[in-house]
Amino acid sequence: MYAKVIVDIATGQTNRAFDYQIPASLEMLARPGSRVTVPFGARKIQGFIWRIEDKTELARVKPITDVLDPHPVLTQELLELGEYLAVETVCFLITAYQSMIPAAIRAKPKKKIELLVSTETLPPVLQAVFQKQTTIDWKDLPDDKAVMQHVQEAVRHEQIRIDYQVKDQTKKQTKRMLKLHPEHRTHAASLTAKAKKQLELYDWFLSIGDEEAAVPAAQLLHEQTASRAVIQGLVEKNILMERNQESYRDPFEDRSFEATPPQELTRDQQRALDPITEKTSREKHHTFLLHGVTGSGKTEVYLQAIDRVLQQGREAIVLVPEISLTPQMVERFKGRFGDQVAVMHSALSRGERYDEWRRVHAGDAKVAVGARSAIFAPFKNVGLIIIDEEHEGSYKQEDHPRYHAREVAIWRGIYHGAPVVLGSATPSLESYARAGREVYQLLEMPERINQKQLPAIDVVDMRDELHKGNRSVFSETLLEKLKDRLEKGEQSILFLNRRGYSSFVMCRSCGYTAECPHCEITLTYHQTKHQLKCHYCGYEEAMPATCPSCESEQIRYFGTGTQKVEEELTKVLPEARIIRMDMDTTTKKGSHEQMLRRFGNGEADILLGTQMIAKGLDFPMITLVGVLAADTMLHLPDFRAPERTFQLLTQVSGRAGRDKLQGEVVIQSYSPDHYSIQFAKNHDYPSFSRHEMGQRKRGGYPPYYYLTMVNVSHEEIGVALKTAEKVTSRLREELSPQAKILGPTVSPIARIKDRYRYQCMIKYRDEPELTKILNDIAVHYQKETAQDKLFITIDMYPQLFL
Repeated sequence: MYAKVIVDIATGQTNRAFDYQIPASLEMLARPGSRVTVPFGARKIQGFIWRIEDKTELARVKPITDVLDPHPVLTQELLELGEYLAVETVCFLITAYQSMIPAAIRAKPKKKIELLVSTETLPPVLQAVFQKQTTIDWKDLPDDKAVMQHVQEAVRHEQIRIDYQVKDQTKKQTKRMLKLHPEHRTHAASLTAKAKKQLELYDWFLSIGDEEAAVPAAQLLHEQTASRAVIQGLVEKNILMERNQESYRDPFEDRSFEATPPQELTRDQQRALDPITEKTSREKHHTFLLHGVTGSGKTEVYLQAIDRVLQQGREAIVLVPEISLTPQMVERFKGRFGDQVAVMHSALSRGERYDEWRRVHAGDAKVAVGARSAIFAPFKNVGLIIIDEEHEGSYKQEDHPRYHAREVAIWRGIYHGAPVVLGSATPSLESYARAGREVYQLLEMPERINQKQLPAIDVVDMRDELHKGNRSVFSETLLEKLKDRLEKGEQSILFLNRRGYSSFVMCRSCGYTAECPHCEITLTYHQTKHQLKCHYCGYEEAMPATCPSCESEQIRYFGTGTQKVEEELTKVLPEARIIRMDMDTTTKKGSHEQMLRRFGNGEADILLGTQMIAKGLDFPMITLVGVLAADTMLHLPDFRAPERTFQLLTQVSGRAGRDKLQGEVVIQSYSPDHYSIQFAKNHDYPSFSRHEMGQRKRGGYPPYYYLTMVNVSHEEIGVALKTAEKVTSRLREELSPQAKILGPTVSPIARIKDRYRYQCMIKYRDEPELTKILNDIAVHYQKETAQDKLFITIDMYPQLFL
C-alpha cells in the first residue's frame, strides 16, 4: 500500500502529494488524515496522509518512518475542506490542514548532530564543539565557516550524522490513581493496631463498596487527610495498587456551573426557533439570519435549538467573537449542557486547548463553543452551526489561510445537511442583503424580553464642550450621570476604543511626532512603563524627556487612552471604584474572568475598557453606558468605517438596562451629525442599512461587488512597486472588462516591519476564472519569494485595508 503525503513544508515546490510506501507493521495505523513522519531528503519531517492507494507510478519509493496518531486527526470531511480552502483562499494545502489542528500537535523538526565515533578521533575544532556530549543541537554550532567545513568533512567520513527529530509538543496529563489490590484481604493481615492511619484509609476504601473503584491520590490527600507516607505504606504492603491514568485538563475544574432549565420562550423567540428546528429535524441545510435587538434573547433560542440537535444524537458548533467569549457566555452553555460542552479559545493554556480538542475528537463532547478556529471542531455528525455576532470582523482570519468562518460554516452545513444560524443585533450589510434576496432566511426579534425599553441615547457634541472651556475627556452631561449612578449604587460602563495612555507624542515647538523606525505609524505612549510602543511590530523605546529634533521640553501626549481616562476619572470621582479592562490589564491567564466576576459581584462602580467590554456582558445593575470617543473608527480609510461605528455603538449601548432598571447611554462625539451616530441614537438598523446601501452602491462596494485585495511587500521600495505593477497588468489582461482593477497604490500604512507595501484591489461581480488566475499568480511568484524576500498576499474577503 502507498500513502500520498502532504509534507509540512509550505513552499510552492512542495505544494503537492508525495508517494511513500506503508510498511506492513504500520498498515493498521495508516489512515487518511493521520499525521506521519517521513524521510524528505536528508531529514525527517511531519506530514498528513492525504490518500491511500494500492499502486504508485514511481520506481523507487521510501517508506513512512512512523504514524504519530492512533486515530486520524483530520476526518475525511476536513481533508476535503482543506482542499476547498487551499483553492478559495489561495494558500498551500499544508497551511490549510495545519490551521485545523491545535498548536500543541503542530510538531516542528529539530536538527541535531549525532556523534558516531569517540570524541578523540575528531578534529580539535569539533572536539571543542561536542566536549563530552554525544548529541548537540544544530543551532548550538558556532556560526563559523571553518567549523562548517569540518562538519561536512566529518559527515563524509561517517564520524557524525545529521538527524532530524520530529517531536510533538503535546504532553498528555496523567493522574495518579489508587485502588484496592486484588489480594488486599490476604495482605491486610500485615496491618497492626499501631498503623492507625493506614487502617483508617483501608477501612475507607472498603466502605466504598466497589473493589474496582479507582480514586485520585490528590483526592485522598485533600479529602481524607491521608499523608503520602500512609498511601505509600499501603502500596508497599500490596493492599493498594497505583497506576497513572490519562486525564483531560479541565479549564473550569475550580468552577461549578449551576444547571439552568430551558426558559419559556416569547412569541418572537418561538417564531425564530420553529423554522430552525424544522430544518434540523429534516437534517436539511439552510442558512438563517437571526436579526434580534440587544437583550431580545437570542442566546436562549440558540440553546433550545442545540438541545433538539443533541436529542437527535448529533453535534453543534457555536462561534462567538473572542472578546464575547466571556465567563457569562461559558456559564450559559455549561449550565445547560454540562460536560457535553468543550470551550475553545485563546485564554486557555496550550494544554487545555489541546485537551478540549481531544474531547471533541474522541466524541466525549457534543457542543463546541469557541472563537473563529472552533469552526474546524472535528465532529463527525454536525447537526447545527451557530455564529453569534456574525457581523464581527474577527471571524475573518488575517493570516494564511485567509478564510472567513461564515463561508466555512456554510460549507460544513451543506456537507452535513445542517442549518447555519447567523445571529446579530446589527448584521453585516452583506448578510442582510443576502436575506433580502432570500439567499438566507431572515428571522426577526425586534423587541427585548418582557417588552423592556431599549436605553435612551443622548449624543453630546464635544465641540460645544470645548467652547465652554471644558477640556476634560468627560462632558458635563456624562459626569453628572456618573455621579448620579454612584449616589444610587448603580453601575456604569465607560467605553473607549483605544488602549494605552494617549494616542501619540508630539513636540509643541517644532511639530516632531514619535514614529516607529520600522513602520510608518506613530508610537503610542504607555504610562505604566513610561514607554512608547508600536502596536504593529512591537518596537518599544523610552519616553523622551526632551524633543529629539529640537531639544525643546515642550513634548506632550496627545489623544486619550484608557490609562489616561482612568487617571482623570480618579481625580474627578475619587470615591468611585474603577476596574480597567484592556489588552494591558488582561495579559495574565484568568484576569479577564476575575475582573468581570468582581464587577458582577458589585466590587466596582465603573468598568472602563476597550472593545472587550462592548459585547456579551449582561449585568443587572448597569444603568449607564458612556462612549467617550465615538469618532475613533469613523475616519479610517475603510469603506466599512460607518458600519463598524454603528455596530459598535449599538452593541455597547445594549449593555445598559438589561434587567428591571432603565438604561441610559451618553455618546460623546466631534461628529455628532454623522448618519451612523444618528441612526445608532435611534436604534434604527433598517434606516441605517438603507442609507449605507446607497453609499455602497455609489462607491461600488460589497454587497454590490465582491472585493479581492492583492498586497505586495519587499524591503526595497522599487522591487515592491515594480512587482505590484506586473501583477496589476496581468490581472487587467486576464480578467473580463467588467472587473475593475484599482491600483497599484501605496498601502495606507506604507511600511511595516521595514517592508514597503503596495496593493491593488479587484472589484467584480462574476469572474469564474478569478481563483484560478490568482492561484497561478501565487505559484509564479512563490519561486521568487524564497530568493528575493518578496511577499505576495491575496485576500479574497478583505476586512482590513490598512
